[in-house]
Amino acid sequence: MTTSHTAVQLDGVCKEFGDTVAVDGIDIDLRRGEFFSLLGPSGCGKTTTLRMISGFETPTDGAIRIEGEDVVHRPPNKRNTNLVFQSLSLFPHMTVAENIGYGLKKDGVNPGERERLVEKYLAIVGLSGYKRRSTQDLSGGQQQRVAIARALVNEPDILLLDEPLSSLDRKLRQRMQVELQEIHDRVESTFFYVTHDQDVAMSMSDRLAVMNNGQIEQVGTPREIYREPASAFVADFIGDTNLLDGVVENTTHPPRLSIDGGTDVVVELGESPVNGDVVAAIRPEEVTLTDPGAGVIDGTIVNQYFHGERTNLVVEPHDESIPDLDVSVQGRAGIPDSDDVSIELNPEAVSVYAK
Repeated sequence: MTTSHTAVQLDGVCKEFGDTVAVDGIDIDLRRGEFFSLLGPSGCGKTTTLRMISGFETPTDGAIRIEGEDVVHRPPNKRNTNLVFQSLSLFPHMTVAENIGYGLKKDGVNPGERERLVEKYLAIVGLSGYKRRSTQDLSGGQQQRVAIARALVNEPDILLLDEPLSSLDRKLRQRMQVELQEIHDRVESTFFYVTHDQDVAMSMSDRLAVMNNGQIEQVGTPREIYREPASAFVADFIGDTNLLDGVVENTTHPPRLSIDGGTDVVVELGESPVNGDVVAAIRPEEVTLTDPGAGVIDGTIVNQYFHGERTNLVVEPHDESIPDLDVSVQGRAGIPDSDDVSIELNPEAVSVYAK
């Protein structure tokens, strides 16, 4: 049931291309005015989903509603949406103002109103005074803002963004993330952002959906998805994660996890809903070092990577059946490679998933 605060609703949406199922029965609700990201690896179906919302693809099955109205058979120009492409597609022979006002002119908006709206959205994207400039004279970040202003000037209900920051270098991308959030805060549109970059999605989104093989694995806030991943795929795809095979014994109270490999590692899991063979996931910052023989897994430091405030250590367990473990410690580790250590797992931070 569509509620008054729902901007977009996807209900059992499927898309097939011949024998290939690109999108496999997904359900997503976008709340009005939120910044929502669809995150997943290349080829998972996220761009196809965006194209179905915009009207450039028609679902094989399922319903798409925008502001409560079924739009499955409505063409793109009859949906109150706009799209920012990765390639931007600005007109090089036009000025900034002409690029932004192009759609308004095409729709027959009178020159006075067109100029007012162009000035309004130039101010929103921080480009007041740039209207007579050629887009070819702008930096990459400024061109991004022109493309966003051009998509917003028609005041769509939904702004669809197809990885528009992926071609920018790291520093400019980080700056544009902040600016895009600020632009979102100044307008009333709902933003639907498609990306494979978890850093972008996690830093900008009110909520996000993680997609894999045409299906939605989890929907939630960035904090929920990082701290409480719903599947081993989400745990592995979002951030750094140690994945370990093990067995949960539900005959004990509370249930306990034993890691495979002959090393006696037991972590209490509370009332775990799974039983038998599992995959256990734990973040590197939830793994701590201790003296050899004092922890649950003994190993040797074989590498370390300095990342400013934190250092990531790679520990190779002495039990060869256990994979290398990543450990994140504050500051410079100060521990030489080849040193023997033991590790402890934070029992409250272990997630388990049935194989």
